[in-house]
Amino acid sequence: MGPALNPGAGGSDAVMAKPEIGSAVVVDVPATTANLGPGFDCLGAALDLSNRFQLTVLEGGAERFELIIESEEGSHLRGGPDNLVYRAAQRVWREIGMPPVALEARVHLAVPPARGLGSSATAIVAGLMGANALAGEALGKEKLLELAIDIEGHPDNVVPSLLGGLCLTAQAASRRWRVVRCEWHAEVQAVVAIPSIRLSTADARRAMPKHIVIPDAVANLGSLTLLLQGLRSGNGDLITDGMHDRLHEPYRWPLIQGGSEVRKAAMEAGAWGCVISGAGPSLLALCPPSKGQAVAEAMASSWEKKGVTAKALALSLQNGGSRWKKAE
Repeated sequence: MGPALNPGAGGSDAVMAKPEIGSAVVVDVPATTANLGPGFDCLGAALDLSNRFQLTVLEGGAERFELIIESEEGSHLRGGPDNLVYRAAQRVWREIGMPPVALEARVHLAVPPARGLGSSATAIVAGLMGANALAGEALGKEKLLELAIDIEGHPDNVVPSLLGGLCLTAQAASRRWRVVRCEWHAEVQAVVAIPSIRLSTADARRAMPKHIVIPDAVANLGSLTLLLQGLRSGNGDLITDGMHDRLHEPYRWPLIQGGSEVRKAAMEAGAWGCVISGAGPSLLALCPPSKGQAVAEAMASSWEKKGVTAKALALSLQNGGSRWKKAE
């Protein structure tokens, strides 16, 4: 995409007609891993694990939103007008002047909620893309990105969730959002270990200090530069030196039961580095592809020894971003 997000892109002053009852679209949205250590709230990568949302227009008013979860995860999630998918859909309709419609969302969750893999970002992006598709794609992707960032509050998950790949996003002095697609070498393997325990983003943020000292900020700037160069070149030594953070990880590791032991197990199995994925409690390790399975097994086994059920997956970077199609 271009170097900046244009807040006015794709907008419309015309009142749009409602889609027909029974109209349906399917939106596939990838999981994301954010921060990657020093890239707090600005760096995120899309992974080849996705949630699928089928959105169908129903009879009824604007307060009707039905949610059907087709997986073991997410049984605590509820429908209604306050659901994140529906709130995102309503933002699109308000933007284009279309009267709101009742919706059903049938969701297959492969990205578990409250695990630090961008599940809330998948809901936001699905609502935005699905509502926009039902409205005839009235808004452009740049406008959808602007809305997604506004709803989520920070860009590190929603941007790669929508665009795919490894994305560095920052708000420039002009107040425009700048998105840089960064390179990820084919010889860098991502391993995500997902425990059964949950950790809300709100709780993880409350653990952080209100202020940081200059040496910590300087250390993170240096680490982020090393990490991005290591990811671009596939240089494991640079990745190892770059996967160090002083802004959020020191305060979040104590919230993750057995997390330090899992990190140690990943390193002993051949990982270049192991960090908290997003706000946690899932952990992200980076390693050579030849070490991916061994690192995954070591991480899952370490959590099991602490009495925490976990699964670990060796995943590829997902470069395509979110996609939608008409439901069959």
